Amino acid sequence: MRFHAYLNTAKTLLQNYNGSEPLNYYLKNYFSSHKKHGSKDRKFISELCYCYCRIGKALPQLTIEEKIKTALFLCNTQVNNWQDLFENNWLDNWHKELSKRIEFIKSEFENFNVEDIFPFKNEVSESIDFTAFAIAHLIQPNLFLRIRPLNTQTVIEKLKKAELNFKILHDTCIALPNASKINELIHINKEVVIQDYSSQQISKYFTLIQSLEKNSNSSVFTIWDCCAASGGKSILAKDILGNIQLTVSDIRKNILHNLQKRFNEADIKNYHSFVADIASKNWKPFQAKFKIVICDVPCSGSGTWSRTPEQILFFSTEKIKEYAILQKNIVSNVVSQIENGGYFLYITCSVFKAENEGVVSFIQEKHSLQLIQFEVLKGYDKEADSMFVALFKK
Repeated sequence: MRFHAYLNTAKTLLQNYNGSEPLNYYLKNYFSSHKKHGSKDRKFISELCYCYCRIGKALPQLTIEEKIKTALFLCNTQVNNWQDLFENNWLDNWHKELSKRIEFIKSEFENFNVEDIFPFKNEVSESIDFTAFAIAHLIQPNLFLRIRPLNTQTVIEKLKKAELNFKILHDTCIALPNASKINELIHINKEVVIQDYSSQQISKYFTLIQSLEKNSNSSVFTIWDCCAASGGKSILAKDILGNIQLTVSDIRKNILHNLQKRFNEADIKNYHSFVADIASKNWKPFQAKFKIVICDVPCSGSGTWSRTPEQILFFSTEKIKEYAILQKNIVSNVVSQIENGGYFLYITCSVFKAENEGVVSFIQEKHSLQLIQFEVLKGYDKEADSMFVALFKK
């Protein structure tokens, strides 16, 4: 009966959820005002809500309760505590392999199509395997750590000693289950950075710049991280390029405060920071020029929605155009700060063509930068985010 009660609570919560705030905030506010739910209750109810969101716009004819149960079946490799909610034929077909669970749902519901999970296929970059990408939303992504220089042995020994389940994907990238508790085990930002697998792949582009500049007379890279947020790309640049002269900016003062705290933990001390709305029509270029401008632009975030699956339910395609306009405004304002022979690194965590290849075409046509390389960073086969990166030279 307890798990039926969880189902009813989740159903009510989802009926009243309108997407105006992130699902985790909505649930947190609900639980804070309903103290009767203990920690296990909160965990189970939250799981039901997130599973429901993970099947996106598939099976619209089902009731909320039916969709929750179907999602629970698809999103879990085993029944765990939920067997009282299911009929025997569902339990008999609860295979560990996701592909077999999908086939069972297809046999139960003729109109089930996994591509309906993510209802924006026409907007997605063509290099993406759309079916695999849609299916990936049924799986919670991993937690990824990037080991900072000279800390590899220390970090791996700590993880082994704690008997945590982890995988070493390459020399500096570690994947763990999302719920892994590492904050008291490892020095975050000093020994490791919490950074998605695809985001870590940006290091290839810093290495590429380094190789292109190997005959340069300058030993210091001047860098402006113009949409710095909490500074993850800046820390990555520091770790790869070493001797850098760093400037960071963001439109949000509180975010730069968080960046300052993070940089302090990462032992990055010599940098300049300022608050700026670099998308503004009133933006005025400043005197400094930079060898590298990192432009990790605000975007739809559609490559990360397996972490926040509620976005699938409430996103409107009209927003894609709005983001693309914003991105082009930012690009147009910052390219003048690149020194001749310098580099422009354009990054999104979107899978939408208009925000990715569309902006690349805009940069080539309007600003005459030389495209060196671009890439969709596909994380959907690694339980990671998907991103886009393009490197230009001025």
